[in-house]
Amino acid sequence: MFRKHRRGAPAGFFACEAAGLAWLRVPGGAPVVGVRGVGPDHLDLDLLAETAPSRAHARALGRGLAVTHDAGADRFGSPPDGWSGDGFFGPLDQPLPMPAGDHDRWGAFLADCRIDPLARAAERRGVLGARDLELLDRLATVLRRGDLDDDEPPARVHGDLWSGNVLWTADGAVLIDPAAHGGHRESDLAMLALFGLPHLDDVLAGYQEVHPLRHGRRHRVALHQVYPVGMHAVLFGGGYVAQLHRLLVDVLS
Repeated sequence: MFRKHRRGAPAGFFACEAAGLAWLRVPGGAPVVGVRGVGPDHLDLDLLAETAPSRAHARALGRGLAVTHDAGADRFGSPPDGWSGDGFFGPLDQPLPMPAGDHDRWGAFLADCRIDPLARAAERRGVLGARDLELLDRLATVLRRGDLDDDEPPARVHGDLWSGNVLWTADGAVLIDPAAHGGHRESDLAMLALFGLPHLDDVLAGYQEVHPLRHGRRHRVALHQVYPVGMHAVLFGGGYVAQLHRLLVDVLS
């Protein structure tokens, strides 16, 4: 067993994560770590023995992730079954609130529940200048107009699927530490690309076998990376601020 522990964790922090793991566990979907118990200051999980990633396991991860996404959600922003209210995003020692939503359009959800809260947090902490705050406001306006919407229904997404939340075992890849909600499937895929998941091309190939992606996905990666990179800028500053600026310019150009 592995115990994830933090004294003084925000109320419901570990219960929210446990609900997200249960919600993401769907037949044929991407494997998620098993939960053994949960309390106000801890989460007990199956102990995983890590090994080197393989292309076969990466392809299987892609197929499973497509199945998980296809399990769907009620609305964009819906929290996982068994949890109500906002979720959390960020490291264990300083998680930030991740607002839930009840939206029928992804663009409006992204603007209301991700871009606007990101801008407020960045302004409050003084990590972004006036130019980048203006770009975030412009992006929110574009999203609310529906300019970047498509016909994708809400997907059942992990929500924080960077490479560190994919553990490779002898039986295949296992997902940990979700910020699960109803979102856009390409957001999880863009997160996998953000910090360089091994064998990402094989993951994407496996995904396409189950759910072919809409044409032009590569051009939309920057849009889906704005929120996670922006939150890293809020939490850690440094090079993430410049990276966020480049993403915003790319999306709005």
